Amino acid sequence: MRPQASACPACSAAPAAEALAEYQAPSEAHITLSVPTIHCAACMSTVENALNQHSGVRSARVNLTLKRVSIEADPDVTAQELVPVVEGVGYEAHELDSTALSATQTDRAGRDLLMRLAVAGFAAMNVMLLSIAVWAGAEGPTRDMFHWVSAFIVLPAVAFSGQPFYRNAWNALKVGQLNMDVPITLAIGLAIITSLWETTLSGEHAYFDAAIALTFFLLTGRYLDHRTRSVARSAAEELAALEVPRAYRLTETGEEQVSVTELAVRDLIRVRPGGRMPVDGEITDGTSELDRSLLTGETLPVYAAPGVTVSAGEVNLTGPLTIRASAVGRDTSLHRMADLVAVAESGRSRYTSLADRAAKLYAPGVHILSALAFVGWYIYSGDLRVALNIAAAVLIITCPCALGLAVPAVTTAASGRLFKRGLLIKDSTALERLAQVDTVVFDKTGTLTAGAPELTNLGDFTRCDLEIALALAEASAHPLSHSLTLAARDAGIHPAKVSDIQEIPGHGTQGVWKGHEVRLGRATWVGGGQSQTTAAWLRVGEGAPQAFTFTDRLRDGAEEAVAALLDSGVRVILMSGDTTPAVEALAKRLNIAQWMAEALPQDKANRITALTDEGCHVLMVGDGLNDTAALTAAHASISPASALDAARVASDIVLLGSTLAPIPDAITTAQKATRRIRENFTIATWYNIIAVPLAIAGLCSPLIAALAMSSSSITVSLNALRLR
Repeated sequence: MRPQASACPACSAAPAAEALAEYQAPSEAHITLSVPTIHCAACMSTVENALNQHSGVRSARVNLTLKRVSIEADPDVTAQELVPVVEGVGYEAHELDSTALSATQTDRAGRDLLMRLAVAGFAAMNVMLLSIAVWAGAEGPTRDMFHWVSAFIVLPAVAFSGQPFYRNAWNALKVGQLNMDVPITLAIGLAIITSLWETTLSGEHAYFDAAIALTFFLLTGRYLDHRTRSVARSAAEELAALEVPRAYRLTETGEEQVSVTELAVRDLIRVRPGGRMPVDGEITDGTSELDRSLLTGETLPVYAAPGVTVSAGEVNLTGPLTIRASAVGRDTSLHRMADLVAVAESGRSRYTSLADRAAKLYAPGVHILSALAFVGWYIYSGDLRVALNIAAAVLIITCPCALGLAVPAVTTAASGRLFKRGLLIKDSTALERLAQVDTVVFDKTGTLTAGAPELTNLGDFTRCDLEIALALAEASAHPLSHSLTLAARDAGIHPAKVSDIQEIPGHGTQGVWKGHEVRLGRATWVGGGQSQTTAAWLRVGEGAPQAFTFTDRLRDGAEEAVAALLDSGVRVILMSGDTTPAVEALAKRLNIAQWMAEALPQDKANRITALTDEGCHVLMVGDGLNDTAALTAAHASISPASALDAARVASDIVLLGSTLAPIPDAITTAQKATRRIRENFTIATWYNIIAVPLAIAGLCSPLIAALAMSSSSITVSLNALRLR
């Protein structure tokens, strides 16, 4: 199966021939494939059906969120067999080393929060029904009975549902810090204690309904916050999973298959066509071409011959190569890139959200007010019961439920709006960071451009020449040959009868047509001249060579997105690992004044860091493995859905469609969302300014405080919905 061109060359050229099954248990094989281009339920069904029909496959399950398929198969089934099966139904696939991935791939945190929310909601509904009887005038033993029944419902429900708050509060207190969960825990605890006290003394008021309603509202905010995030995975972890799990090592007795962990410096390793380099090293035998776009962003394959150095992660395209290892394991360029990402991740984690900054000011004030109310009323009345009730009312009415909902309610509304426009928000603070962006850095290949060559001069050739070229191109896995094949077939061309076709690794394809030698390939091999653009040369017999010229076409919406950003006053920079002429030409075409060519992954990350040090808030838009460190180092980041898994994981936002047009709108929406968050904080602040004096004055029972708290939460939620 010929590799398919895509915006992610590593995915298309990846491991049809080299990918090997991961470690297999004696009874069955467990294989994990990345399928980066799936996007809907129909895609899932197509991939699963194709794999399940393959001989030896016991089950195949697609995870749409992770863009992966997990396969259980007979022990003799390998990923080498299954990758072409997925490609055969129109989807790209490459093997992942599942031993390098986290075992916790399921959304356990989300399910846990949802379960606790359901328990709190069910308990709240039942307690509210009991409370109606008390509010309607039940007295004496009847009232006490309803209170005790409420207690038996609420106590286990609150103990179970409120655990996320209790754990966070305890962790903060252990290190001498305060966070939002400390006043939440105190408010719930005081409401329960005062309610039990009142019930034991046959008091008129108990506040079990307030305690469980408080828990329910806060869990709602916590779950909304969680829903704005995708499954949390480390980009460095994903990079490690892209490494080849096994390799062919050459020994005195022949060729043996070993784990990459067993490779050592100076080992000789055979890399077959279509395979990825497992180590850094030097070619000692064979000629081929290398796809380095994975690491450097170079558009065109590079000629590979003895003496040429290679890096882990590069793809061998056309011929078998023998590599002498110079760096293995953690010393390879791929691992060094993973280390860059890990460093960048730790830097971004220091960003403090608006909610966290509010909590630092809010929590101490709440505790002080409640404590002062308790002391003041105890001194004034001498009644511990009254003082405790008022202290509980102050804590409940000032409980940061509105603040707890202020951020997640807005981010959920904004995320929904952007999702309809083709943008998936992954990180909880992404919108806040995106709203601050004043500089946008674009990668070139696969981001601003489609990443696949496009034939530009089909009409310059006779039909006979096109038929010969098509016959030769179909026999090659080279990206230019694949592009020529697609263009010729779209034009209704059929291949000529060319015999003795063979691909000369690193040079091109040759054959015999009507007794004449025909060649399609490099200019130096065919005898062609110089071309100002990317070209593949055709020579028929002794005739003059002719050039098929190619260009890397712009991605949909690229011109519109760049123009809109420049018009809004945002600084735009183009940064690519491609050659200087290619980058300069694209920069001129898009009116981008600042650009950087031939940039290595470290160069991109360093440039982002330098811009940050200058006070810029950088949005990085990229799709390749060479972009992951820059994506993570940037203040905010976006990657297309067609990007490599590692790039998608490193980014804050995934562009679901093929067009870049929604990017300017994403920045505008993020700015509006941040304004809504600040408005919600203002609403919550004014609510407290009005309500707290009433609670301190003893004019609000804990029940009235709970109702007031609920009304502020509803107001905050309604304000957030304005974003839609």
